[in-house]
Amino acid sequence: MKIGTYQTLKVLYKKDFGIFLGNEGDERGILLPKNQVAGEINVGDDINVFLYKDSEDRIIATTKRPKIALGELALLEIKEISKIGAFLDWGIDKDLLLPFKEQTGKLMAGDKVLVYMYSDKSDRLCATMNIYKHLKSDSPYNKGDEVTGTVYGINPEMGVFVAVDNMYYGMLPKQKAFKKYRISDSVKLFVDAVREDGKLNLSEGRSAYLQMNDDADKILSVIDEFGGELPFGEKADPSVIAREFSMSKAAFKRALGHLYKEGKVELGPDAIRRK
Repeated sequence: MKIGTYQTLKVLYKKDFGIFLGNEGDERGILLPKNQVAGEINVGDDINVFLYKDSEDRIIATTKRPKIALGELALLEIKEISKIGAFLDWGIDKDLLLPFKEQTGKLMAGDKVLVYMYSDKSDRLCATMNIYKHLKSDSPYNKGDEVTGTVYGINPEMGVFVAVDNMYYGMLPKQKAFKKYRISDSVKLFVDAVREDGKLNLSEGRSAYLQMNDDADKILSVIDEFGGELPFGEKADPSVIAREFSMSKAAFKRALGHLYKEGKVELGPDAIRRK
C-alpha cells in the first residue's frame, strides 16, 4: 500500500474511533478515523481512500481528496516557514514539507509555489520545486496559441522557464523577456515555436502580424501618458523602448511605422508626437 496514492480497500473491522481498512486476508489494517466515515459502512465494504503518514509516522487513510498526489505537480500555498523547510497546504490535516534543499528561491508564507510530490528515503511524502525533469513535452499547443503557466526558474543567460498549464515544458528566451519575472509568477504568454522535441518556445506577444495592432495601441497610450509627445525619436535605444513599452525595438518600429502610415503620429529625430 503506497503512501501518496489512492487505494480501494475493504473494511476489515470497526472500532469506536474509526474503521480499519486493508486487503482481504489482512489482520491489522490501516485506520480511517471516525470523522472521515460518512454514512453507513459495513465490514466487507470497499472504500476508496488516500494514504499518507500522520505526525507519528503511521500510515493513515482519508476520504479527502488532496490537491496533489505522489508523482503529480500542483500549485500550493505556503502556510509557514520553519527550521527544516516550508510547509504547504495540500488539502489535508498534515501539511506537506518542502525541504530547504528542494527550494529554488527565497520563499515567504502566503506564496504559491509549483511543486512535485515525491517520497524520500524514509518513505515520507515531500515536495520539490526542482520540477524540470517532471514536465511533459506533448502539449496540445501550436504556434500563436495563448497559454498560461507558472514561472519555475530564471536563468539570466537563457531566459525564463515556464511550466505551461503547470505540466508542459516552456521557455521564454531572454531576448524576448521584457518584463520582470520572479519564481512562482502566473503568466500569460504566446507560443512562438514548437520545437522538434515538443518543448515550447514562448514570447510575450503574438506573431508580428497579429501583435502589431496591440503594440500600436500601447504606443499611443504611452504617448498620451507623456502628454502627447515622447521625449525620444524612433531611433531610441532598445533599453529605453523595453523600459517604456515592454517590447523589442523591431516590434516598436513595426508598430510605429503602422501608426505613421495611418497618420496618427509625427516622427521627429528627438520626439514622437500624436496627431
